[in-house]
Amino acid sequence: MSQKQSQWILAEIPDVPPGVGAGIPAILVKMMLQRGVNDAEMQRFLKPRLMDLKDPFLLPDMAAAVSRIFRAVDTGEEVCVYGDYDVDGITSVTLMMAILNAYGVSVRGFIPRRGPEGYGLNDAALKRCMTEGVRPDLLITVDCGTASLDEIAALKADGVEVIVVDHHELPPRGKPDCVAVVNPKCAEGEGDFQYLCAAGVVFKLAHALLKERSCDGFDLKDYLDLVALATLSDIVPLVEENRLIVKHGLKRMETTRCPGLRALMDVAQVKGPLTSADVGFRIGPRINAAGRMDRPEDALAALMTTDPGEAQALADQLDTHNKDRQGQEARINKEALDCLEKECDPADPVIVLGSRGWNPGVVGIVASRMMRRFHKPTFIIAIDEHGMGKGSGRSIGGVSLMDAINANRELLEAGGGHAMAAGVSVHEDKIDDFRRGFAEYVMENVSEGDRVPRLHIDADISFSELSLEFLKSYELLQPFGSANPEPLFMSREVYLTESPRELKNHHLKLSMKQYDCWQDAMFFGAGERELPAQPWDIAFTINRNVFRGRTSLQVVIQDVRAHQKEE
Repeated sequence: MSQKQSQWILAEIPDVPPGVGAGIPAILVKMMLQRGVNDAEMQRFLKPRLMDLKDPFLLPDMAAAVSRIFRAVDTGEEVCVYGDYDVDGITSVTLMMAILNAYGVSVRGFIPRRGPEGYGLNDAALKRCMTEGVRPDLLITVDCGTASLDEIAALKADGVEVIVVDHHELPPRGKPDCVAVVNPKCAEGEGDFQYLCAAGVVFKLAHALLKERSCDGFDLKDYLDLVALATLSDIVPLVEENRLIVKHGLKRMETTRCPGLRALMDVAQVKGPLTSADVGFRIGPRINAAGRMDRPEDALAALMTTDPGEAQALADQLDTHNKDRQGQEARINKEALDCLEKECDPADPVIVLGSRGWNPGVVGIVASRMMRRFHKPTFIIAIDEHGMGKGSGRSIGGVSLMDAINANRELLEAGGGHAMAAGVSVHEDKIDDFRRGFAEYVMENVSEGDRVPRLHIDADISFSELSLEFLKSYELLQPFGSANPEPLFMSREVYLTESPRELKNHHLKLSMKQYDCWQDAMFFGAGERELPAQPWDIAFTINRNVFRGRTSLQVVIQDVRAHQKEE
């Protein structure tokens, strides 16, 4: 099955009114205007300040949560913080426990295991939670709990009070009956803070506690690095306070006071100045790998320890989990590609594949890779020894996985999530029916034209414009991420000056020429790709490359096409 050729869409370059963006490089002004940043917001966008953080008590139920936590502090109650097994959940537990420990609370953390127990509050995980340590008087859920109405009702009946600190959508039945649901999605209408990840909500709760009662020796700014790590790893929009948190958090990460994070950065060979990509592709995956390999407690221990020696040992263990995850991912991806080639119709608008022996903690990554490679909504399903499949889905723009799941609900044991990422439980003998139903839904509801991959390009520039001075201005737009993507440029009529040099993992190193300017570039994973006839148009990003003390601007190609004349 071949990859689809993307449709390139060049953004309109806005006219800059006189006086707009005074003192700011012109390329930045144009790109900020493209991204909806007006003149009054430009300086704050480029240089966000911690003093601009909003009042945390604007969040729903914040006052009730703060009051109940201080009651636990003052009466010496037992508290348990229950979180998810991904980066957002584990950092949320770490920060919540840190602030409670600072107030002298007897607190323990708990993370469910993905394979045997599954996500969120569930009977199997709660049974272990209640018997593993001292029974809590107060359970604080972070990055989960909003949809757990029955489980929270059972805890309440059993004498355990609950505070939910979350960012997920409300279920149709409404919010759970508990002390407080500190969740921006519970605000009336489109209120503030809708963009926060769970660690961001925990950060606001910690801020509220400190506003209500100061705590000697605890500086919330020291935890900005963990909140930035969660914000980037959870791919929430980098707008408003998220941008502020990540901008300052990345800087704090370079001199972090967390031994586990420092050890993880050493293992991942990450050095400052840090970028979003360092977190998203090198640090975050090592924490997530623990949950995928059913060892989330290793990740929590790594972020909680104050001992540098223990931190290094735990970071090494997380690195081992990540290598195991990578091995399983590579195997599953190869098997899925073989299955796709042998058994699937290339004209099918979806990909649904399942097999025994696949790890349910890894199939989501494989689904994401397959979706990006073939630009088709994809479910990859791991089937257990009883024939029950757990699948993860990733989608393309215009195709809602939740709508597709609801249209095929009778074929599934369970299904939920978001438009672009979702999970299903489906019996082995229903997978083919689900594939057909999923394909029918897409064919009936999304036109073929709307399923064509699109590459949105910010600006058409020439090699002569690429310089370190240009890079310096460009870097002021960072941090990049959701809602503030890394700018994508294009250059036209480019020739190779020599044959591509293939490196390991099918990466290509290219030497190119445009008119009288030469430029080296990397084209990752393109060794097996059929390249068009020259000259080319290239779509690319840029970054800073430091090698043996020499700094240069590096071009990273995202796509190539045969040269097309401007219309």
